[in-house]
Amino acid sequence: MYQALSKFSSTYFPKQKHRLFKLFFNLSPMYRRTTGRVTKVDPDFSSVEIRIPISYKNKNYVGTIFGGSLFAATDPIYMVQLIQILGKDYVVWDKSSTVKIKRPANSDAYAVFAFSDDEIRQLKADISEKKEVDLVKPVLLTSKEGKLFCEIEKLIYVADKEYYKEKKRGK
Repeated sequence: MYQALSKFSSTYFPKQKHRLFKLFFNLSPMYRRTTGRVTKVDPDFSSVEIRIPISYKNKNYVGTIFGGSLFAATDPIYMVQLIQILGKDYVVWDKSSTVKIKRPANSDAYAVFAFSDDEIRQLKADISEKKEVDLVKPVLLTSKEGKLFCEIEKLIYVADKEYYKEKKRGK
């Protein structure tokens, strides 16, 4: 369903694709349940910003944001962002995550997911050479004032789609 919506927005609203991405992401049941909200998406998808408002839906026993909510709201972003940036010739999968809580999240939490042009060029060059790579990407969850709540490190698998299909057939 989500890929169909992405294809539809790319076909009929290419200049608004980033805005529709934000809308569809925030309306999707899988993301709404995390309590996170996508607040900004750059037109080229190089940067995505989220906010996790503290509320009765995600408060834990001691009144701070439940660690699972912090992680869940960040989990799909890098993968889906990379799919949008790289396009249909690549396979992108989340492989693992490491979550390090630094202090209780006692206010809204914010995160920025960013890829520079140089990172994308290097990623494409690495995939061209090696056919598949594991990309390590950190994300920080902070208060509005910049107080660090949580560090998350994502391990993302990226491969040339044709190589991936052949590899899959070989197993």
